[in-house]
Order: sequence, then structure tokens, then C-alpha cells
Amino acid sequence: MNIGSIDLSILAVYLAGVVLLGLWIGRKASSVSDFVVGGRDRPWWLILFSIVATETSTVTFLSIPGFAYTRDMTWLQIPLGFLLGRFAVVFLLMPQYFKGSFYTAYDVLHQRFGGATQRAASAMFIITRSLADGLRLFLSAIVLQEMTGIPIHWAVVAMGVATIVYTFFGGIRAVLVTDLVQFVVYISGAIVALILIIKKLPGGWEQLVTIGEAAGKLRIFDLAFDWSQPYGLWAGLIGGLFITLGSHGVDQMMVQRYLCARNLKDAQRALWVGGFVVVAQFALFLLIGVGLFAFYQVFPPEAAFDRGDRVFARFILDEIPVGLLGILLGAIFAAAMSTLSSSLNSCATAAANDFYFSAKGSETSAKKQLRVVRILTVVFGLIQIGVGIGGQWVKASVVSSVLGIAAFTTGIVLGVFFLGIFAQRVGERAALAGLVVGLSGMSIIFFATPLAWPWFALVGSAVTFAAGLGASFIWPRPESTEDVTT
Repeated sequence: MNIGSIDLSILAVYLAGVVLLGLWIGRKASSVSDFVVGGRDRPWWLILFSIVATETSTVTFLSIPGFAYTRDMTWLQIPLGFLLGRFAVVFLLMPQYFKGSFYTAYDVLHQRFGGATQRAASAMFIITRSLADGLRLFLSAIVLQEMTGIPIHWAVVAMGVATIVYTFFGGIRAVLVTDLVQFVVYISGAIVALILIIKKLPGGWEQLVTIGEAAGKLRIFDLAFDWSQPYGLWAGLIGGLFITLGSHGVDQMMVQRYLCARNLKDAQRALWVGGFVVVAQFALFLLIGVGLFAFYQVFPPEAAFDRGDRVFARFILDEIPVGLLGILLGAIFAAAMSTLSSSLNSCATAAANDFYFSAKGSETSAKKQLRVVRILTVVFGLIQIGVGIGGQWVKASVVSSVLGIAAFTTGIVLGVFFLGIFAQRVGERAALAGLVVGLSGMSIIFFATPLAWPWFALVGSAVTFAAGLGASFIWPRPESTEDVTT
């Protein structure tokens, strides 16, 4: 389906504006500190909106309404756990990052255990982030494909290249400011979409509620306990809490934002206030999904949808009037680019800091360091484009695939952090042993058990912590730091 020239112009102006804004904001980036932590002087409210925009990808914008369309609103139990997890991060993990001038979350592990543990955790982050965000890129490209009719692989390439450009030049300063703009755009777009759905229903809001209640779409809480079901209350609260401890507590993409803050207090405020914004945001997207269900009950589509991820995209392209369509499409791309730009910057930062710089040491000049981070930004952009092209063969819901991949390793890294904080007898050998056992255990659980993905972070961290603690009785922590592997 081709969109009209007015909507295409609005979308083109928006995308060009975001790229140019990113280039302008980042024009003064002259050092690695400017490029990766914004000079450590960014205001807390800017970091708040960047955090929210970063965790709100096109998966949220399209797949969460698709969840409510095909099921109900029980997904909301998980962000309630996310909110609890944020407070745990604020008090338990975040202070660790302000005990030195760090560039990545894994610098803390280097300080506590040594370079080998730092590099192992960083590698796990880079691999899983590239896979998960490559799938997010694929979902974003679905809209471009629907809009233009071009093959899905070219749609992935177009989205990926546009994001690489301003991330390459602007660094984290550009990412933070463009994230704020993109947050405003996609939230405004979502609100407009919900209003239009209600207006198009003959009975308005009352009809939406009536149809939703009759079909069980407005159900929020599922009190049944089943380890294999991801959308129960306990999986949401407990599993969601540990997912957030991993995703926001030890994941470089989020920790990098905290390191941009002026102080610990500002970073803490940005995270916990943002938790309430996220819960409200998920409620909005789920309500859109219920509205879409009501709409297509009244006005059945010509052909049944092959996957829930496509429902909202199709409504936008078919039902949104001229002018507003360009804005809604801009909202989708805003959600995509905010996450992808953050992912590229954090992966490049982790690879440069935890591998290249640690190997070269003081031999690398400041100018060369900045060049290395920028080159790695392009490299990871190309990797995610490759993963995005492969996303068309993923059969499961994209949102479940993305979160399952992320939860697979964040729990393991979280377990290593717990060893560093709570088990002083554990040295690097025992920590690495715990990491290896955790990775092996999670591989078995992932491929050979029906355990639902919200439990992955909890189980992964528990197995890693227990194995590392047990290994410390075989390899106790050295008395001298000279014995620590680097």
C-alpha cells in the first residue's frame, strides 16, 4: 500500500529532522566521555524520558496492542513487576556505578573480580542485545514494507541505515535529546490513534467497553500459578522484578544513561519516576489493542490477520486520515529509532571499553578512541540489520522472542553482580565458574523445559549465584589483588 504525498512528506520531514537534530546536538562530541556518557552532566528529566523511550521500541508500539487484540490485558501484570524492580535497582545496584568514573556497567565487575569477568559479562550483553534489537528492527520494517510494498529486507536496511547515521555522528548526547523528541511523538501518536478508534465505533467508548468485557479482553489479573505461563500475576510481579533488576540494573544500555547523570540522586529519580510512566504507557497500548478488537468486530477485515503484530499497523495504514497518517507513521519510527540508536551506542561503548581499550590501555589516543567507538557503531548497526532480515522466519510473537532472548542472559549477569555485592569470599575464578554453570543451566532450561520467560532472570541469577558461591569453597578469593586475573 502506497501512502499519499502529504503523509509521505510529513514522515520524510520528521525522519530528516531527527537525523539533523542528532547531528547538530552531537557536533561538539570531541572525546569518548562526551560521546558515551554526555560529559556526565545531563539533567534527570532528560535521562528519564530517554530511559522510557529506549525501552519502548516498535515491539511495544505494535506487538503490545496485538497482544490485547489476540488475548487480553494480562500483560499489564508484568510492568507492575517492572515498577517494583526499578526501586530495587535504585537502592541495591545503582550506587555501585557512582563509586568511580565508569563507562560501562561491567567496569564494576572489573573492579571487583578482574578483566576476564568483565569481558565475559560484556560479551553476553553485546550478543543478546544485537539479537533482540535486530528483531525489533524487523518489526519496525514491517510498517515500512506495508507502506511502500518494498521487500522486507530492503525495509530493514532503510530503517537500520537511517539510525546508524545520527548515532554515528551524535553519540549519547544526540541519543538522549532525540529520545525525548521521539517519546513525545509516539505517545501523542498513540493517544490520537485511541481517540480515532473510539470515534469510528458507532457506540464510542461504551461500545469499546461492552465488546471488550464480553470477549474477556479487559481482564488484567490472572491469579493462577503456572511456571509455564508467562502472563500470570506471580510471573509478572516476581519475574518482572528480576527482569528489571537485570535489564535496568546490569544492562549497559540502561546503565549508560545513569552514568550521564550529574549525580546518584538524579539517576535514581530518573529511574523510579520513569517506572510509573512505563506502567501508564503499557496500559495505553493494551487499551488500544482492546479498541482494535472492538473495531474489527464491528468492521471485519477483508482477510484475517496472520499475526497480532500486524493489526495496529494495518489499522494505521487503512483507517487514519491524511495528515494524521504521516504523524502516526512517524510515531512508529520514533519508537523504533529511540531503541535502536541506544542499542548501537551501548554495544559500541561496551565493545570499545571492555575489549579494545582494556587491551590497548594508554597506547590509544583520545582521538583514536572516539574513532574506534564510531566504527563499532557502524559494525553493530550492520549486525542488527542482518538479524532483522532474518526476523521474517521467527514464528513466535516478536515481543515474546525479544524479551525471552533478553531475559536469558540478564539473569546470569545479575547473578555475577550479586556475587560481587553479597559474597565477599567469591573471587574471579569462582565468579567465572558461576557464570559458566549459569549459562549451561539456562541453555537447558531454555531449550528443554516449558519454563515461561519471565522466570528466566530469577532462575538464571539464582543458579549463577549458587554455583559461584559453591565454587568459592574450591577457589577462594585471593588474599592479594595481585592474584586477580586481568
